Amino acid sequence: MSDLLRTPLLDQIASPADLRALPESALTQVADEVRRDLVDAVSRTGGHLGAGLGVVELTVALHYVFNTPEDRLIWDVGHQAYPHKILTGRREGMRTIRQEDGLSGFAKRSESDYDPFGAGHSSTSISAGLGMAVARDLSCGRNNVIAVIGDGAMSAGMAYEAMNNAGALDARLIVILNDNDMSIAPPTGAMSAYLARLVSGKAYRTLRNRAKQITDKLPEFVREGARRTEEFTRGFFTGGTLFEELGFYYVGPIDGHDLDHLLPVLKNVRDAQDGPILVHVVTQKGKGYGPAESSADKYHGVSKFDVVTGEQAKAKANAPSYTRVFAESLVQEAREDDKIVAINAAMPNGTGLDLFGEAFPTRTFDVGIAEQHAVTFAAGLASEGYKPFCAIYSTFLQRAYDQIVHDVAIQHLPVRFAIDRAGFVGADGPTHAGSFDTGFLAPLPGMVVMAAADEAELRHMVRTAAAYDEGPISFRYPRGNGVGVDMPARGEVLEIGKGRIVREGSKIAILSFGTRLADALAAAEELETFGLSTTVADARFAKPLDADLIRRLAQNHEVLILLEEGASGGFAAQVLEHMARNGLLEHGLKVRPLTMPDSFVDHAAPEKMIHRAGLDKAGIVDAVFRTLGDTAHRVLQA
Repeated sequence: MSDLLRTPLLDQIASPADLRALPESALTQVADEVRRDLVDAVSRTGGHLGAGLGVVELTVALHYVFNTPEDRLIWDVGHQAYPHKILTGRREGMRTIRQEDGLSGFAKRSESDYDPFGAGHSSTSISAGLGMAVARDLSCGRNNVIAVIGDGAMSAGMAYEAMNNAGALDARLIVILNDNDMSIAPPTGAMSAYLARLVSGKAYRTLRNRAKQITDKLPEFVREGARRTEEFTRGFFTGGTLFEELGFYYVGPIDGHDLDHLLPVLKNVRDAQDGPILVHVVTQKGKGYGPAESSADKYHGVSKFDVVTGEQAKAKANAPSYTRVFAESLVQEAREDDKIVAINAAMPNGTGLDLFGEAFPTRTFDVGIAEQHAVTFAAGLASEGYKPFCAIYSTFLQRAYDQIVHDVAIQHLPVRFAIDRAGFVGADGPTHAGSFDTGFLAPLPGMVVMAAADEAELRHMVRTAAAYDEGPISFRYPRGNGVGVDMPARGEVLEIGKGRIVREGSKIAILSFGTRLADALAAAEELETFGLSTTVADARFAKPLDADLIRRLAQNHEVLILLEEGASGGFAAQVLEHMARNGLLEHGLKVRPLTMPDSFVDHAAPEKMIHRAGLDKAGIVDAVFRTLGDTAHRVLQA
């Protein structure tokens, strides 16, 4: 084994109990070995790297100081939890992370007792931790609850709602603010570390509590003055006035890579028995691995890479990504219309709006991890005559549903929703799958719901949305690359509520919504070899439905397959209800919906997830034969 990969101390650690058996003097070496092991593991599988590298020392210190898993350690989001997995008995499994049947890329309750709360979306850790702390107190327990949350996740309102509640309850809860962007305040060296240790220590807290007891006996105006003086004095040296106002005792900022600073502070807050405490720890994303330090954004999530050079192995695409097609199409439309603006929620690169931002910096808005605010902000822009495109992943749009209903749909405001990552997302698994957007948008009165069958259709839908001013409109598209169709120079404005026939047949009809169209066409080719003449149609719209197209397919075919890469209750449900209301389920027509399964699907390669769901060519053909009956199905099997 190379000296770079030798990990003699880490080899002795099967659980945090083994870590706690080591002397403090060994922890720096443990951290170095964890960092090397993390880089090696992720280089083989791909995954999230930068955030984990930044919390190696913090993770070692937390498991050393606290008695996990009895003490509950909650990692917000989970991108930063890879070192935690290495130290909690899952080191060997790290070579399977995000792979089929391997470890999840996020904290997962069913995976380990050391993961007390699962997380795929950000800003939930403080709320969950407060719930655990209150449950502990109701049960007369004594264990600690620690929530680790990044400064990016602190841009979401939910984190402040939780902190406000924790402060009001005066709950014994520890929040570690992992500030890896120095967005609040940088550490100030030895003086900062000294002050953090001082104010987190028992002597200072005891003196502070005694002073409070004395001032409680003084007149109200004197009490208020004393309180403000104490807050100002400590805030002047350490910061944290905002957190103090929310009821938290603030400690920091401290250097999150210096174990000599971390350990005494964590011990002090562990032993504190009064109220919520926030420890502000400053770290560096990608710490200890040169390529990740110099390019934190590119090494947040990586594919397999060469450890020496840092070069990531990405196959050359033979078609553009859907995300890029959206971004370039939106830039094109915005050059023609200065009312178009673009909004994202802390995902400029993921949504492609970094390209829009380069072209139109004053018309691009990154609101942070605040999807609810993003939607209502867009509604405000729309109310003043602008054309906001709100680009949010399907899984994250779920967080803003109330705002979509009340602030957009009821007021009939023309907000454009660009829904990325629709359908299965592979390695990110069930927390990030775009399953439910059609199901929760289509029931809303006045909402137009579209899905792109390919990259050319996506370009048409961007232009259609830009031209549509009658109310809210959405269009969904998947992760990954297009199918390689010819691209128009500019999109066309589609007729609202009108689909298209792509292939004519007479016995079987497949009505596809979204990017399963290519598989539907491949299935039609195979069905023809069995003498089953097949029509394939692209619905384009789940709302309003193309009533004429549905009637034509229902009346002229024996079997109708409804196909979508979305959960039950979406497009197929809309079509079935329409058919039932209009007497189209009579006269012997056999209708079969093909949707995602009624379960949360674990991570795997996207093509495998689609195959297992029965949404690929083989699944469609099999569904047709099963619908026709056992005799026909036996023909297929033969």
